[in-house]
Amino acid sequence: MSDRKAYEQKLRAKLDELQAEMDKLKARAKGAEADKRIEHEQEVDQLEQKRENMRQKLDELRDSSDDAWDDIKAGAERAWGSLNDSLEKARSRFNK
Repeated sequence: MSDRKAYEQKLRAKLDELQAEMDKLKARAKGAEADKRIEHEQEVDQLEQKRENMRQKLDELRDSSDDAWDDIKAGAERAWGSLNDSLEKARSRFNK
């Protein structure tokens, strides 16, 4: 398996794990008091938008030429970092 394919599979697996974590946050948001529920649901919506952006980056990686792959990989790394940071912040707010 090429490094490129292995990298893509690794990111897709991480994205699946992140989706499971987001599902947990959604469930917790539904059980929160009204004012907190709205706040939490907005955070989950933002996470879903970032997750979709990451999924699109993965599709770009898969479809990219060898010449463009390094640039797209760097963009995917930035998108992953942003998504992961947002998830960590949401987790900490949900735990308050």
